[in-house]
Amino acid sequence: MTFEPTLDFARQLDAQDPLRDFRQHFLIPPAPDGQDCLYFCGNSLGLQPRTARAATERQFENWQNLAVEGHFKGETPWMHFHQRLQDATARIVGARPVEVVVMNNLTTNLHLLLVSFYQPTATRYKVLMEAGAFPSDQYALETQVRMRGLNPDEAIVELTPRPGEYTLRTEDILARIEELGDSLCTVIMGGINYYTGQVYDIAAITRAGHAAGAMVGFDLAHAAGNIPLHLHDWDVDFACWCSYKYLNSGPGGVSGVFVHERFADQPELLRLAGWWGYDDKERFKMKKGFRPMRGAAGWQLSNGAVLTMAVHEAALAEHEAAGGMPALRRKSELLTGYLEFLINRLGLTKQQLEIITPADPAQRGCQLSLLVHHNGRDLFEHLMAVGVIGDWREPNVIRLAPVPLYNTFEDVYRVGEVLGEWAARQ
Repeated sequence: MTFEPTLDFARQLDAQDPLRDFRQHFLIPPAPDGQDCLYFCGNSLGLQPRTARAATERQFENWQNLAVEGHFKGETPWMHFHQRLQDATARIVGARPVEVVVMNNLTTNLHLLLVSFYQPTATRYKVLMEAGAFPSDQYALETQVRMRGLNPDEAIVELTPRPGEYTLRTEDILARIEELGDSLCTVIMGGINYYTGQVYDIAAITRAGHAAGAMVGFDLAHAAGNIPLHLHDWDVDFACWCSYKYLNSGPGGVSGVFVHERFADQPELLRLAGWWGYDDKERFKMKKGFRPMRGAAGWQLSNGAVLTMAVHEAALAEHEAAGGMPALRRKSELLTGYLEFLINRLGLTKQQLEIITPADPAQRGCQLSLLVHHNGRDLFEHLMAVGVIGDWREPNVIRLAPVPLYNTFEDVYRVGEVLGEWAARQ
């Protein structure tokens, strides 16, 4: 599309947008002037669906009226509440329902999966990740390695961009996997790098990891609900993600887990076990000897947090109603492309500001990371003061994420105006 830097053009795109009504389904915080803020921080915390409060209120009523019987009675028995989320979750990540379960929080699930899929031997013990991954992933891997009696400095191999570059080249990732060969036990990467916004080639990385004899998994915190995923078809071994960013399920919202179907009937696979992961047909017999449920559900430990799962169900319904990832992705590419177009028109040099997120739409989601070389914090504080809610990452990056469910092209135009006013003073 040929973009134009005018308010009329932005409003024309909004008028043509088939998803334009979904903005009204979310609660937008006010700016200092009392108007809706320009919320570009869905990559950190998505907005509240208007249906979320009623969804939790229904469960409060069930708790009030049914108490413990709420596990088995009412319209939404808690015993099987996680199954209510299964189909929509599977569609978001490109999985079969048996391959997904909603439970716990992200880093907890990452640990649980690494117990199963990082099983080092004397010779095959290395784990590959991207340098500068989100700290939780780094800490999880460090401690998992130490639990095996290994030295993180020797076992963890980090991928770094080439000198002068900010993102990883796929060919370099694949070459490193091949180089590690028989020493590589597990590959664990983000689906999207939180800092740069780069989308990794999950299918190619998975193929290369399997060719080397390694297990391959992904932290999809910034990918789930942001980009189309096909975890089953890509043959990914395992993955996990949070629900509070692009899935709009509230602060600390429940996490999702994917375990490929080929592991569904391997009860002998090492894992940490809990009662809720036990075969639900036999669970209440309270027998010794763990017998996991089939598929990803067999990694559950405890009964689900129903209040947060209720919010998640309400949020998933918004994604479903919008037409799922194909429809959201189409709008996302346009929104992000328009923001990129407006930033590139500011006339700033790379010594002042540069976009470190890939320019290729296939290699990014709806986030642009702006590297501001001088007075970046001042720019961020100015954006916040005028009601543009973005995200600051040390030492000098501002992340802006136009989310297709609730951001508009006029939002993007207004952010471009604010950045243009700042650029004119440089």
